Parts: sequence; C-alpha cells; structure tokens
Amino acid sequence: MQDWAGLLRDNCGIEAALTRLNGEYDLNFRAETTEGAAFILKVMHAGCDPALIDMQIAALNHVAQQAPDLPMPRVIAARDGAQVVMATDADGQQRLVWLQTVLPGCCYADFSPHSPALIHDLGAQAGRLAAALAGFEHPVLARDFKWDLMKAHWVGAKLSVIDDGARRELLERIVEDFTALRPDLAALPLQASHNDLNDYNILVGLQDNRPLVSGLIDLGDMCATPRICDLATAAAYVVLDHPAPEHALAALVAGYHGQYPLSGSEVDLVWPLLRMRLALSVVNSTLMERDTPDDPYVTISQAPAWRFLEGNRIDPELLRCRLRTACGLPLNAAARRITDWLAQARGSFAPVIGTSLAQARMGALSVASSTIPRNPFDITPAEAATLGGDRFGPDEIWLGHYGEPRLIYTAAAFRAGPWKASSRRSVHLGVDIFAPAGQHIHAPMDAIVAVVENRTGPLDYGGMVILRHETPAGDAFHSLYGHLDFDSCAGLRPGERIDRRTAFARLGAVDCNGGWAPHLHFQLALSLAGMGADWPGVADPDDMGLWGTICPNPAALLNLPDDRVAHVATDKTHVRDVRARHFGGNLRLSYSDPVMLMRGWRHHLFDEWGRPYLDAYNNVPHVGHAHPRLQAVAADQLLRMNSNTRYLHPAQTGFAEKLLTKLPPELSVCWFVNSGSEANELALRLARAASGGKAMITPDHGYHGNTTGAIDLSAYKFNAPGGVGQPDWVELVDIPDDYRGAYLRGDPQAGEGYAAQVDAAIARLTGRGQRLAGFIAETYPSVGGQIIPPPGYLQGVYARIRAAGGVCIADEVQTGLGRLGSHYFAFEAQGVLPDIVVLGKPIGNGHPIGVVITTPAIARAFEKGPEFFSTFGGSTLSCRMGKTVLDIVDDEGLMQNAQAMGERLMQGLAGLAARHALIGDVRGQGLFIGVEMVTDRDLRHPATRQTSYVLNRMREERVLIGCEGPDNNILKIRPPLTIDAEDVDMLLDRLDLILSENGSQP
Repeated sequence: MQDWAGLLRDNCGIEAALTRLNGEYDLNFRAETTEGAAFILKVMHAGCDPALIDMQIAALNHVAQQAPDLPMPRVIAARDGAQVVMATDADGQQRLVWLQTVLPGCCYADFSPHSPALIHDLGAQAGRLAAALAGFEHPVLARDFKWDLMKAHWVGAKLSVIDDGARRELLERIVEDFTALRPDLAALPLQASHNDLNDYNILVGLQDNRPLVSGLIDLGDMCATPRICDLATAAAYVVLDHPAPEHALAALVAGYHGQYPLSGSEVDLVWPLLRMRLALSVVNSTLMERDTPDDPYVTISQAPAWRFLEGNRIDPELLRCRLRTACGLPLNAAARRITDWLAQARGSFAPVIGTSLAQARMGALSVASSTIPRNPFDITPAEAATLGGDRFGPDEIWLGHYGEPRLIYTAAAFRAGPWKASSRRSVHLGVDIFAPAGQHIHAPMDAIVAVVENRTGPLDYGGMVILRHETPAGDAFHSLYGHLDFDSCAGLRPGERIDRRTAFARLGAVDCNGGWAPHLHFQLALSLAGMGADWPGVADPDDMGLWGTICPNPAALLNLPDDRVAHVATDKTHVRDVRARHFGGNLRLSYSDPVMLMRGWRHHLFDEWGRPYLDAYNNVPHVGHAHPRLQAVAADQLLRMNSNTRYLHPAQTGFAEKLLTKLPPELSVCWFVNSGSEANELALRLARAASGGKAMITPDHGYHGNTTGAIDLSAYKFNAPGGVGQPDWVELVDIPDDYRGAYLRGDPQAGEGYAAQVDAAIARLTGRGQRLAGFIAETYPSVGGQIIPPPGYLQGVYARIRAAGGVCIADEVQTGLGRLGSHYFAFEAQGVLPDIVVLGKPIGNGHPIGVVITTPAIARAFEKGPEFFSTFGGSTLSCRMGKTVLDIVDDEGLMQNAQAMGERLMQGLAGLAARHALIGDVRGQGLFIGVEMVTDRDLRHPATRQTSYVLNRMREERVLIGCEGPDNNILKIRPPLTIDAEDVDMLLDRLDLILSENGSQP
C-alpha cells in the first residue's frame, strides 16, 4: 500500500496519522497531527481528469474570495506552492493528490434533530454558496455528467433495472413529470453549482447549544445547471426520513431565498426536481450495486429514498403554496389580483346575513381573553351551545375574530399527535357571525355552488356550503358557510348558479350545527390547495403563514375593514422588551426561548397561541392549574369579605384544624403568613426566641426564600455571583448528596457521616463565641439537586442540634402535602420530628400563603416578644384556599396518585438510564424527582451544557421541566399532583428522543 502519510510529510511537511473516510471513487483520509491539527488528504482515483481537480480548487479559491466566512474548506499548498501533486500508488498508477483544511462537525446524516432552524440555516448557506459561485466559470462545468439534473432524462431508458413493477411505474410517472417541465428548465440561466449537497456533504456543529451548518464540502459533482436544480438536490436529501418533510422543505427554501432570492416559477420546480433527483439516485445505485455489490456506499441513500418516494402523502399543490408562502411570494398570479379586487370592491357586496354588520360588536374567544372551555381538552356541550351567552343577548348579532387562537376546538381531529400536549389546530381562519338560528344566509356576489355537505359530527360544521366566485378579470376564489341548517340548503346542487343577494340557506340550531351556539362560520379561500374534503376552518399556529395566505381575512366580503375583525395577538417580543425595560435585570426567565403562558388546566399550560405544554415543573399549583373548587372558593369569599387574624372567623380555625390532622400532635400551634419566605423568616425568629441563640447551621446550596433573613440562610443565593457572602452567624455543612458527595450510596454510614459534620460546625460557632439557635434545611434539598438524604441523616443532625441547645426547622415547601406519595411530609420519611415546620406556596395552589407550625413550648417563648401580625397572613380568603387544597388532596386521592405516577416515572427513567450514558443518577420519591446528568459515569463530571440542551429541547417538545444543583446538571421534575399515566409516558418518550440527539452527547 502506498505510504500516503509519507507523501504528506514529504510534500507538505506535515507529520500526521491517516484515517480512511468514505467515498464513491476516490480515497479520502483524515490526517491528524500529534499537536491536534487536522486536514483532509484527497487521493483521486487513477485516471482522474486533472481539469476536474483544477475546477474544484479554483472554485474553492473563488468562494474564499467572494464569501470568506462561508464554511468551506481551504486548499493547502505543498512546500513548493503546488496545489496538486502527482503520486504513484502501490499498483503503479498515477494519482492526483491534494490537501484541504478540515471543518468541524459531523455529517448531517449522523446528526439529530434535523430541526427547522438547522434546515433553514442549511438553506441559507446553500443560497450563499450559490450566490458566490454565480460568477465562477471553468471549462469543466459544461461536462456531460450523469448527476446534472438537466440531463437526467437518461434515467427513463434505464428503468428496466428496477425489478419491482410498482416501483418502476412510480419512477415512470416521475420521469414523465420531469419531461414535461424540461422546457421550463431550459429557459433558466445556467450557473456553477455545487450539485451534490447530500447529507454526507453537509457538516453540522453546535454553537451555544444551537445546531448550525459548520461545513459544505466536496465539489466533485460541480456543473453548470439552473440554480434551482442545486437547491432541489439538497432538498431531496433533507426530506429523507424527516417526520415533517413539507415543513423541512419550507425551511430549506426560505433559508435559500433569504440569501439568493428565487422567482415563483423557480420555487414551483422544487418538488418535481426533488423527486427526479431521488429517481436518479435509486436507479443509479441499483445499476452500481450490480457492478459493485460489496460497496455499501453506492446504496447508502437507497432505502430512505424509496421510503420517501413510496410513503409520502404530500399534496404537490399545497406544497407549492407552502414553499411560495415561506418565501413571501404570492400563491399565484391570480391571488394578488383577487385580494386587490376584493379590497377595491369592499362595501359593494350583498350583506351575508341580510343586514349590515357595521355596528355589530366583537366578542373575544381567544386564549388570553376567554375562559371557555373550562377544560381546554374537552369543551362541554353546554359550553359549546352557549358561547358568548354571558356577554351578548340571545338575539344580538355579534362577531368572532379572524386569526384568533382559541381553546374551544377540543375534538380529536384538531390534535396532530398522540399526546394532550401535541400540536393542535387553534387559530380561527374565518369570521364568525353569531345570530339567531334560522337567520337567512345570502350570497355576497354571484356564485356557483361548489360543495354542499351535512357534517354531523360533534363540533363539526353541520350543514356546510362552499360557493365559487369570479372577479371581473375571471380569477376564481371560494367562500365557505358553516353551521347551517342542512335542511335549508339540501336542495342545492354543485354547479348551480346563485345570484347576488340570494338567500340560499339558514343558520342551524344547536341540534344540527355541530352543537355550537347558532352562528355562521364565514371563510375565504384563494386556492383549493390542500382543502380536500375537510376544508379546515382552524389552523395550527405554527402553520398560519401558509393557511393565513390561502384563507386570508374575509372582512372585505362582509363590507368591513380588515382590522375591524382581525385578532390582535399579544406580542411576545413586545412583552419581553417592556419587561427588560421595567423589570430588574436579575429577574430571570426560564428557557432560551421563554414561553408566554395564558391559561392552565391541571398539569398543562397554554401559550398565547393555544399551544399546550405538559407542566412537569411547577410544584406551586399543587392540585393542578385552575382547579374549579379553588376558583369557586375564591369567588365566593370575595363576594363576602376578606380580613385578617385580628378578627374571629371560622375559616381560620377550620384551616388550622384540618392542617394539624396531617401533623404529629406535638406540632399544634400555627402562624399564617403570605409566603414561604416570610414563613422561614418567622421560623428563624421562633428558633432564636426558643434557644436564646442567634447562629444557624444549614446545608450548602440551600434555598429558603428572598427576604433578608431567608437570603442569609440560603447559600444558593449568598454564595452566588454577586451575592453578599456567608454571614458570620451561619455555618454550612455539605448537602447530603450520596451520588457525588463525600459519602456515597451503599455506604451504611453515609447518613451518619454527613450528620457528623454538624459537630464541626457547632465547634466553629462556639469557637467564635456564638450561641446556636438551630438548624434549617429543605428536608429533601431541591435547589441543591433534588437530593434524597441517606437513611439516618436527619436523625443524627437533629440529635446533635438539640444536644447543643438548638431548634430543628424542616422547610417542607417543596416536599410537603403528599408530594412524596408514601408520606405527607418528607420529615416523616426521615423518621424525625422537627421543632418547627414551614409550608409555602403549594398550600395555596398559587394563592400567596405560608404557614409555620411549631410546639406549644416554642410558641410560648415567642410570645414573650412583641406582637406578631401579618396583614394578609391568615386572611379569610387565604385560609379557605389553604383548607380547600388540603381537602382536594384527600378527596381526589392525589397523594396516592403521586405515589403511583412517581413509581411509573422512576421506572421509566431507570430504563432511559440503561440506554443513555448521559444519565448518571435517577433519584426521587413520589413526584419529587431528580435526574443527574454526567459526562462520565465513572468520574461523575457534571454535564452542565448537555443539561441545558435537554432542558430547552424538552420545552421545544412541549414539556416543561427545570434544572438545579450546584452545577446546574440535574433535571428537576415536580409536576402538579394531577399528572396521569399518558403524560408521564409523554415525558419519558420525549426525553428518550432528546437524549439520543447530538446535543445530548458528551
């Protein structure tokens, strides 16, 4: 074998080890020096045309000048300045050899996920490359080349190589379509093109955890061809095995168009050229497989190409519209003319319901404005039948907005995936006209009946009519009328003419219009693309660019201004900008792309566009978001009065009595305050009053609130960057972390080992002449990393603290009220009895409330000081809310659910840990769970970057979780106690997917 490494050393002065890379014809090696430098050594096949290599080198040099920041290789010259050298291989054959810089990243084929953002970046880089090559010329570009799509008609003569008859017929149709568009191709200008941006010639890397194209390589297939052929080639590989190929294509084409603008006619060629490229690929690989059956490279894309060609269900016309829309181009030449004519004719159309709508009021049904339905996953028949009944009279005519995101569309047909938090169609594509049942519906202009249907399913259209119209210029468009009384329009026949002002139907009543309050769904369509038999009246918010273009605001046909009926969305960017101006800069937002949430239900949240999210993070809504019992209690009490503990009220004593049934009898005195922070502040005062001391001992990285005293007790805050530092009256001990700490799981003395650190802390305080007041800890440290202390830990700590005259405080804000499943409070699981227990936000389910419970002896010691009073602590409203939360936990079996769902989640996470090395530890109890991420299971190094990646990707997959720990490498899972098996399974499914992605790898 030829010593190619020696050739590299002799000609370039580079001492490197070579690793063979894949290639169809040539030898390619990765050359790495001992210093870490890397290159690509390219050894051309024997007989390779030198002019072909000259073209590639010239093109790379051209691109380096035209677009120096494009991620393309640079040519490395030999010592004598030559960019190509001739060498003889072991068989005595002459080989051309040249050297390139190496680019970072891995092949696109080996990277996941192929996100819209990544594909958009690929399109942008491909567009920039094409623009840079537009002025490049070389004689070899005009070669007769099988991979030039302009010359792909050769495939038709080779289809007999495909043995499967169905597949052969499929390719014949693709070739026929291609043949028909060849004149259009021939009319396009030619330019130098890469021509082979396949998934192995694209490199991808991560920048700030975001995937970006890091390299475009291999110009060996360059030729002169219309630029759209180059883009279609890249598109052919982007769609392979992609779960949403039409969205992937839109992202690619939009990215390309943004850098190198395309015409509408060019965009229309993407789909047929893409299919022809795949046909070319499978025919060529089949031919080559017969000649070289042992070479896996020749068939590397064959299976996914066939899967796409045979399995895709893409509507070509809808895709054409999607791609044009993604580029900001009109759907077609007629679309712009139609919208212009409608705007000019506004005011001249016949009233659709026989009367002017100019004075009709608007009624908001948006996510932000409406609380209908109460359950966003299941609108009740009564809710659907009475929409707007709380604001409008029974005979009043009122309008519903166009483009409005709503949660009323709860039928399974509106959901795109298997989970409740899957994407769903929520954005209204028409204008609603609410009017009494029986109201006559009139044609706004001359029309031809296109469709008459009776769609009898729940929440469907009921009677539906679609009319076809033409502008004076002969451009056709359609209007849709839904929720009709079918009996009133059943006699209409497709093709029948209807004159302007003709009453052709009546509004249906609830029993025949899909179950809705009587109203007309009025929708405009400029194209029939993708409509099929379904005619969607609602769109996915992430697809409104397309559907809002196909079905624009129909206000003109109603003789109304567009902005009169158009929904004005809450602008997340504006809200974020205002927040940045008027909120403190250290008030952090979650996730790199923050969510703006408007509604909640049980363990789900909804953003301003109705996108659902599984809430596996927020422990504050302990019994679930928007619980009807809590809403009823709050409304009822606010109708009465809301006062404080200076006055007697049975709500206060009732709350105390209910709460104390959950605690040991020794803990029998309560104080009600406004928050967990205030509760911990009060607990500190109680400890000092009872002990006579001031100093406190607490675990490192603990958190107890945001008041001054609570911050002084919270190493998570006072040791953070910008923190005030550790007070002299606070001593820290280690978090009892038996995974990465000083004493590890499996050591029977681990608990005692951590507890013994208290002895040294007491000694340090005594040495400074300070008297101990007590010990405070989150019973199970949460911000410290969702820690489950080893057995015996708190027993040992409490014994030492009490022996030194101190008081033991259990901060149960995170772990109390049944979250652990097996125990109502975490201190019970540790087998200890605290002197003071602190409860916070979950006991109010989001209502501001905190509680401190202690012994009568400590209470008496505190009574010797000044009066304690908290204005809204123990308010009648707060006490009723707190008691109701406790009742709900009991009545709905939420503690038992926490245990069952926690076990299901822990088992599933253990299964993920067996498959994904990033998971170092899974720990938890009930629905208090931590997943520790490490880059090395033996060394247990924290995987901080990867944890951030997982956290943000889970948010993109509609699952909200948090991260904690000193190194921010622990996923925190603490959902409301209402979470069910389906949603546990979604969390596990999405986490499994994300842990397989490149961003999750060490």
